[in-house]
Amino acid sequence: MDHRHRALGGLYGALVGDALGVPYEFRGAHELPEDTALEMEPPAGWRRTYARVPSGTWSDDGALLLCLAASLGDRGELDLQDLSDRMLEWRNAGYLAVDQAVFDIGDRTSSSLTAIEQGVPPERSGGTSESANGNGSLMRALPLAVWHRGSDEELIRDATRQSLPTHAHPRSTLACALYCLWVRGLLREVDEPWQRAVSTLARLQPHPELELVLADRPLRGSGYVLDSLHAAQRLVEGCDSFEEAVRAAVKLGEDTDTTACITGGAAGVKWGLEGVPERWLSALRGREVCDPIFQALLA
Repeated sequence: MDHRHRALGGLYGALVGDALGVPYEFRGAHELPEDTALEMEPPAGWRRTYARVPSGTWSDDGALLLCLAASLGDRGELDLQDLSDRMLEWRNAGYLAVDQAVFDIGDRTSSSLTAIEQGVPPERSGGTSESANGNGSLMRALPLAVWHRGSDEELIRDATRQSLPTHAHPRSTLACALYCLWVRGLLREVDEPWQRAVSTLARLQPHPELELVLADRPLRGSGYVLDSLHAAQRLVEGCDSFEEAVRAAVKLGEDTDTTACITGGAAGVKWGLEGVPERWLSALRGREVCDPIFQALLA
């Protein structure tokens, strides 16, 4: 597969994963339907998390990923003010949301965007406390990884910077950098892409938090950035297809849409656009919104 095919697989795979997880969000793993019943359209009688949101709709995850993709495509560089302005327009006016309807937003992202709205520079608006390590910047990072043509050091720098407007703790910024390096390895079909990403990050960005970021974790679907990162890595490397990996992400329960979005982005790069089930792509709403953004990003 060529670069573009894998990149599109990742971009659409992230949106598909997000949309697949939306109806099941905030449920425990034991409450979810059987694997074969996990579809864009939930089983008959399933009580959706968002009762009025139609099947196939991406959430805040997909919209903020699209904000980054659109900013990179239009500006040709990572422009934090432009990215932040787009994220604010999403929150306030439904920019890049399906039907312009905003139905979910993380607490940390919301408070950080409010700070930016009040004049705080995006380099200083993100949460810096240990409790501010949700997965809100990791879920949007994939477009940077498939677009970036710079060195690994430059990719680490930009992955760190794109996290700053909402999640500025080193744990979050390092997780974004590691994810982007891993996706770059998948995109280039290198041997052992995760281990290569780990060694590259340790060499180029040594930090006291890195040991914790790299430590093995239980397989969980929580909203904690390290749970999301490691769940994606284990599922993508341990499953045999995009469908298996993304369904397994949803089956972890809790933050189903975000875990599946992060997993779906990496899985889509690994298996390419043809690996994303056609029935899920066909059911994805808002294609008129995302298609031109992805084409511009990869032009």
